[in-house]
Amino acid sequence: MTGLEGSLWRVGHGREIELGRRSLIMAIINVTPDSFSDGGRFKTVDAAVDHALQAVSDGAAIVDIGGESTRPGAASVSPSEEQARVLPVIEALRGRTQALISIDTYRADTARLAVSAGAHIINDVSGLQKESGIADLAAATGAGLCIMHTGRDRVKLADVIADQVHFLERSLVIAAAAGVNRDRIVLDPGFGFAKETVEVNLELMARFSELSRFGLPLLAGTSRKRFLGTVTGRDASDRDVATAATSVLLRLQGAAVFRVHNVAINRDALDVADAMLNARQEFERKRPT
Repeated sequence: MTGLEGSLWRVGHGREIELGRRSLIMAIINVTPDSFSDGGRFKTVDAAVDHALQAVSDGAAIVDIGGESTRPGAASVSPSEEQARVLPVIEALRGRTQALISIDTYRADTARLAVSAGAHIINDVSGLQKESGIADLAAATGAGLCIMHTGRDRVKLADVIADQVHFLERSLVIAAAAGVNRDRIVLDPGFGFAKETVEVNLELMARFSELSRFGLPLLAGTSRKRFLGTVTGRDASDRDVATAATSVLLRLQGAAVFRVHNVAINRDALDVADAMLNARQEFERKRPT
């Protein structure tokens, strides 16, 4: 499976969650007017909370709350606007679900307020390399940390895995220097983030298992990405079947956490993948040596 069966991801507020035996789903909750596939649908607190609770009912173990679109070309928002969008949602969810709450931000101040409001995990799309204070915050609070690879605003190495290693090793140095324990960290290779061509994203999928070299849990975030549209010819809102296919393929290569828009279809697909992996593991255990 992932090589991490039975291990625990330790996150904020004294919580932990088991990794490896069953894939974990992180539901995308965009409290934004301009996200690439569902912008504006959940921009009110009530709509976002209802959507998050439905995602949990459909099988999400984590809800990831974001207040700024990270699609290419999206306008940035002020920290105060981002916080006004996400904090009321986190505060409302804290008392209504036992699911883990993640804050999707690269800003240390937003992350600090979100953790104080009840968030257990910080999901940083800049890999700690925009505001290193996020690492200090994670160390101080014990929050879980998703560290994502990105190729934006820098020169990339030609080989897709070499660039992953180059970037993520630097991120892990930042985390270690801040005192973040490794059992708090999950790595995300950042599908679509300055990986402009379908070929690059498919190569990253094909070589995903090479990222096991880090010895850390891996998160797959392919949901409705542009390269799936190139492969299928479908618009963003109609890429959930393609997303589920990638979820299964990446589960077979060791991914532990899946960040998706449509929880139900991915939960079903991953349940089948998990059942097959468990059956294979049981067969290997019983097979005569």
